[in-house]
Amino acid sequence: MADGLAEAMPGDILELDEVCGYVGKRGNKVWTWTALCRRTRQIVAYANGDRSEATCKRLWDRIPNAYRSCRTFSDFWKAYASVFSEARHLSVGKETGETAHMERWNNTLRQRVGRMVRKTLSFSKDATWHDGVIHWFVVSYNLSLSVNG
Repeated sequence: MADGLAEAMPGDILELDEVCGYVGKRGNKVWTWTALCRRTRQIVAYANGDRSEATCKRLWDRIPNAYRSCRTFSDFWKAYASVFSEARHLSVGKETGETAHMERWNNTLRQRVGRMVRKTLSFSKDATWHDGVIHWFVVSYNLSLSVNG
């Protein structure tokens, strides 16, 4: 259980999404892409970058091998369909509820990490600090779920 992450189980489902933050100024958007396990509500992997296929690929590369065979759901952002297996991935609208836990996570992240709020004066001064804050929050969040769950 590295960084508090629970072991993958057969039938696990991953929900995928990306949320915007800022580094240096409002014009410099940094997207945090995340994969959340529906069963545990833990963040399995995340990657910071732009909204490109390359950042989506980095997210895929960070997903532990045990979770790579999971069924995945995301919105219709084209990068997901390019990177995730067509056999296991489905792009869906919010009305389906298939990404509801991921949307809840995005709200939690925005509420607890000031630099992720949509309209904010809190910016990371550089990308290293931004990555560090997100990493610290994800590890703390996952540990709180493994202790309480």
